[in-house]
Amino acid sequence: MTTRERAYAKASNQRANQYTEMWIVGTPEDLAVMIHAASATGRLVFVSAPHQMGGDDTRHRRYLRLRNH
Repeated sequence: MTTRERAYAKASNQRANQYTEMWIVGTPEDLAVMIHAASATGRLVFVSAPHQMGGDDTRHRRYLRLRNH
């Protein structure tokens, strides 16, 4: 492994350790509460637009990226 490859691997591991990424599923009201809580704690980095689950399911899903403390 070259020095460049080692440096890239180390940087990638550090970035991966900084964030938690997840999909959350629920009603729009439930998701709003979760997103508000993550934002209030300063952990929220990114949140996607809501996507309907499809069919008769009225729930939505959203992708979140949160900072690890």
